[in-house]
Amino acid sequence: MEPIQSEAGTASAIALDVHAHLVPVDTAALRRLDGVWWRDADGVLVIDGQPLRQPDLYHPGRLLAWMAAQGVQRALVSVPPPLYRQQLDAPAAREWARYLNDGLMVMASRHRERLGALLHLPMEHAAIAHALAGSYDGAPCAGFALAAGGNPALDYGDPAHRPLWELLDRRGAFVFLHPGRCGDGRLARAYLDNLLGNPYETALAATQLVLADVPRQYPRIRFCLAHAGGLFPAACGRLQRGFDTGRPGVPAGIEPPLQAARRFYADCIAHHPAGLRLAAEVFGASHLLFGSDWPFPMGIPSPGTDGSACTWRGAAMPQDHATTTGNT
Repeated sequence: MEPIQSEAGTASAIALDVHAHLVPVDTAALRRLDGVWWRDADGVLVIDGQPLRQPDLYHPGRLLAWMAAQGVQRALVSVPPPLYRQQLDAPAAREWARYLNDGLMVMASRHRERLGALLHLPMEHAAIAHALAGSYDGAPCAGFALAAGGNPALDYGDPAHRPLWELLDRRGAFVFLHPGRCGDGRLARAYLDNLLGNPYETALAATQLVLADVPRQYPRIRFCLAHAGGLFPAACGRLQRGFDTGRPGVPAGIEPPLQAARRFYADCIAHHPAGLRLAAEVFGASHLLFGSDWPFPMGIPSPGTDGSACTWRGAAMPQDHATTTGNT
């Protein structure tokens, strides 16, 4: 698998965007899958009855044009949350993930110098996620993308995920955590499922990892949290207090939460300089990476003029951590 490297950003060039989205479209393959189809009339993918009306997602050339205009040298692409389909049973989830990942790798291979694929793993099915990750040994991808939340049964601290963490640790894998849907019905109005639910789900996934001591036990996995870590940076002090005071159920033998947080990376999508400063304080400035969330409006469409993204400049993936995601 190909290496992930980044050099310090400047005002005129961004070495790496770790958070961009594309959707593979293979109409012949889609006809063999249940619940999804390509609608030729308006050129959209319909997923479990819901059309995904974001035309830029289907055209890698539009992402490449945006990258050229914004001075982005390379982007890591993953599928967006509507494609997670976390309700699928195990056989369907395996088949769907294969479709997504084959398509991502084809798109990335056509633009090898500009795009890298972050492959989808259906974490709702631990054994399948592990088997899929193992099957991609030597594949042309930059790492993996996992849904944070989106399914109340998904717990990253579950021992069932240990074989996957062991595999990814051996590979020194880059693992991007992107929130799925929030299951709180109170957030159904006013776009709150995205505005509050997404950062909450990211915080929950990161906390599950910390309380299970995963970052310390598997230190070569480079976990990267979307949206500047969501609510996790704001909650870290409280997690530390719970650890220090021995709150019920908080494991005593884990790495202290504020120390564990320094093992995470995060993108820069905070939308406010204060939020980005907090992320830099919790994760470390060198662990903040550029992310655009292209092509969604909740991202950073113009990084050169977006003041809330400016303080990420100079942060980069350290060279001593820029290992390959293949066997070492």
